[in-house]
Amino acid sequence: MCSSGRVSIAIAIACMSLLSGAISGAIATVPELGSARVVFQTNYGDIEFGFYPSVAPKTVEHIFKLVRLGCYNTNHFFRVDKGFVAQVADVAGGRTAPMNEVQRLEAEKTIVGEFSDVKHVRGILSMGRYSDPDSAQSSFSILLGDAPHLDGQYAIFGKVTKGDETLRKLEQVPTRTEGIFVMPTERITILSTYYYDTGAETCEEDRLILKRRLAASAVEIEKQHMMGRNATKLGDPFSM
Repeated sequence: MCSSGRVSIAIAIACMSLLSGAISGAIATVPELGSARVVFQTNYGDIEFGFYPSVAPKTVEHIFKLVRLGCYNTNHFFRVDKGFVAQVADVAGGRTAPMNEVQRLEAEKTIVGEFSDVKHVRGILSMGRYSDPDSAQSSFSILLGDAPHLDGQYAIFGKVTKGDETLRKLEQVPTRTEGIFVMPTERITILSTYYYDTGAETCEEDRLILKRRLAASAVEIEKQHMMGRNATKLGDPFSM
């Protein structure tokens, strides 16, 4: 009895130790968000996200600079795979508006792969890349479900803080399959973007006013761009 009791206690202690280690490991992989927030205003609603500067500092710096330069304006989600990912196109080829030289130089930079032990779960932001682990540029995915097979293979740099209802709308958009990609049959446009700091800006009214102004500006830019494209087609007999 005594021997059996000691064995049971030893097993219980071992189990508690393993459980404690598992909990500690799980806690360790949930990093703290920085205070910066970015909002993508799409034709299906807004998506807000924050960054993990302690996990992927170079990636965060690069993406945030692209946002500040307005590079994601008029870009789009080229891929929407329900329960898996919604992927933003590379800005160099995904925008409808032309880029200036400063935007292009930043967009063409490649970022070293900052792989971590943070898990790919719904709402996480993860960089797109080619086979080269250091080939990420400006395309990234928003996880629409858990994808453990991506863990440690792609650089996680942030997560969605608001806008899950928008993500659910994107998942309802009709799609087509093209190779390995599931793509929306209609354009999901990022009309405009803005950013703010949660530690310095607390006035919701000011943010709403800014949001409305930016949305109106984005619509006007898109109209002007389409008019310019139509004028070019009318003036060029060889234009398709």
